[in-house]
Amino acid sequence: MAQPKLATESSAAPAGVRSKDATKYASVARAATKLEVIVVPVSDVNRAKEFYSRLGWRLDADFDSGKDFRVIQFTPPGSACSIIFGRSVTAATPGSTQGLYLIVSDIEAARNDLLDHGINVSKVFHGASGIYAGTDEPYLFGRRRVSGPDPDHGSYRSFASFKDPDGNGWLFQEVTARLPGRIDPATTTFESAKTLACALRRAAAAHGHYEKRIGMADPDWSNWYAEYMVREQAGQELPQ
Repeated sequence: MAQPKLATESSAAPAGVRSKDATKYASVARAATKLEVIVVPVSDVNRAKEFYSRLGWRLDADFDSGKDFRVIQFTPPGSACSIIFGRSVTAATPGSTQGLYLIVSDIEAARNDLLDHGINVSKVFHGASGIYAGTDEPYLFGRRRVSGPDPDHGSYRSFASFKDPDGNGWLFQEVTARLPGRIDPATTTFESAKTLACALRRAAAAHGHYEKRIGMADPDWSNWYAEYMVREQAGQELPQ
């Protein structure tokens, strides 16, 4: 397996926004402002609750006044951000929320998990670089979809989409390595055992190339693995 490549910029970013901007402003001290809730407009609260339960998301709350107000909150596995929907929660048109991104480390595994739960999800696709053709389905500002994963398996570049019963649109985006400035380099966490295993496999592949270059088995392989995995997650230059 080739050493993973960092995308030169996020596929979801407008052309004028480059990865260096994230690094430039990352050092500016600000009060913590954590995005934790997104409102999803639905027409049938019970139907929506059943759908998001089938996704395997955690049900955090179901508050019902018994009259004119009800709010339900779900949180995707590993996410710090939740969704809410209900009755008298939003005036937005049901199904009008599009382009909700769910970041995964293994897009095929994430897609298969939905299929196993009876959820209709698109095949994996990537964007046609530089080609914008209106709104096929809401995706990256109208960029044309191309069947199959990104040929270079670049981080940020492979997707799959699905909708809830009202038509609110969700996208899986495969991220295996973050761009510089996207993660605090002082902390390294993995959201699940599967994510950690994927990181270990990428480190093992890169380490295999390293041992070929030095012409011997590396007795300090564990430290090399650790350095590789920390740098990869922080979007820093990878060890050679």
